[in-house]
Amino acid sequence: MKNPKDSRRGFIKKSLTASAALSLGGVLPTFGAKSYRNILGANERIKVAVMGVNSRGLALALNFASQPNAEVLHICEVDKHAAEKCIAAVSDAQQNRPKDTPDFRKSLEDKELDVLVVAAPDHWHAPAAILACKAGKDVYLEKPASHNPHEGELLLKATDKYKRIIQMGNQRRSWPHVVEAIKALHAGVIGRPYMAKTWYSNNRAPIGIGKKVPVPQHLDYDLWQGPAPREDYRDNIIHYNWHWFWNWGTGEALNNGTHMVDLARWGLQVDYPTKVSSAGGRYHYQDDWETPDTQIINLEFENKSLITWEGRSCNGLNVEGSSVGVIFYGEEGAIKIDGGNNYSILDRQNKVVKEVKYDRPVDPRNLSDPTHELDSIHIQNMFDAIRKGTPLAADIYGGQTSTLLVQLGNIAQRVGRSLDIDTKTGHILNNPEAQQYWSREYEPGWEPSV
Repeated sequence: MKNPKDSRRGFIKKSLTASAALSLGGVLPTFGAKSYRNILGANERIKVAVMGVNSRGLALALNFASQPNAEVLHICEVDKHAAEKCIAAVSDAQQNRPKDTPDFRKSLEDKELDVLVVAAPDHWHAPAAILACKAGKDVYLEKPASHNPHEGELLLKATDKYKRIIQMGNQRRSWPHVVEAIKALHAGVIGRPYMAKTWYSNNRAPIGIGKKVPVPQHLDYDLWQGPAPREDYRDNIIHYNWHWFWNWGTGEALNNGTHMVDLARWGLQVDYPTKVSSAGGRYHYQDDWETPDTQIINLEFENKSLITWEGRSCNGLNVEGSSVGVIFYGEEGAIKIDGGNNYSILDRQNKVVKEVKYDRPVDPRNLSDPTHELDSIHIQNMFDAIRKGTPLAADIYGGQTSTLLVQLGNIAQRVGRSLDIDTKTGHILNNPEAQQYWSREYEPGWEPSV
């Protein structure tokens, strides 16, 4: 007997031929996303659940809710206060109230659900995406793809086994001017590119010394920790500072470095490095922060090319006029892509020969929503992949490769020496100490599996 969910998916794929126009907000001046939503009807919309909506997830929930061909069915948030805020905002955006489903696993039981959006902390990224694949759902997965390399490998196996679509949250792969810049690079506008410098800077405050306090009544701390080994609740972890603890987070390298290293890898057309090194540490403040606040990662490749990542969490001085960016150095010049949808091409005499600017502001230091409009293009690309088989701008295979590069940088940092890498697999060679960081320990009963 034919599965009714499959029939609905097939109908979605055959309909919405004007999706390109829809992604721009409508083909008629008087029609907005809500008007088109009414025209399309409920059965033609892609149904979404959003997991983790305190910060970035709130912005994503609103963005998905504002898409004319989507509907947010579930808000999955372990903090009741954050859930209530998001549900109210989404209800207003789509004129339909989503369900309050704190445990995202319950949302995966909904036969109407098409996509799980994962914006929870890093330790949940791969395990949640794997469970979604098992449940027959597609996934929009915020960076990084995984907390550790082993989880990334499991995620790729799940993608293949269950034949699911996973769009990585490397949104810049869909930004038009960034795409244009990479195409020019590949066309040889600066000759052979052989080095990519990437960076991120910010002025993050200290997080202090946490105190053990009772878990707030509005927070399900056990579900928040999920697959991570249990630690006592402290008053300086949730909601953002978990990034700086190895048990749940991955530091600035994967928090922001993943985006720019992904562009560098895309531009240089490389996959796995031959050698990885890292220098840095917690230099600025003396507090509970465990991951580096200052870090430089070097990634060397077989084709005589190099990627560098410079992260400064506690000194926001810009590089080349931008808090975040990538510069490609080539035989005949350089291409600079800043934190917005802008790029410049320079010759070897440092003369700007072409400059392309986006006419709307982008704030790369905005923790939740640097650019709503540009991210919509990325979302619509995923919808086109679901409906029409369009190639993903940021599939999980490339996304996990880029994630692995900065994971290897963090491993080199933690063992205090450079790593030799198998260029065919990305695995660490002849280093048992470093290999210990390839995976992690899990809370018993929460281990991810394919």
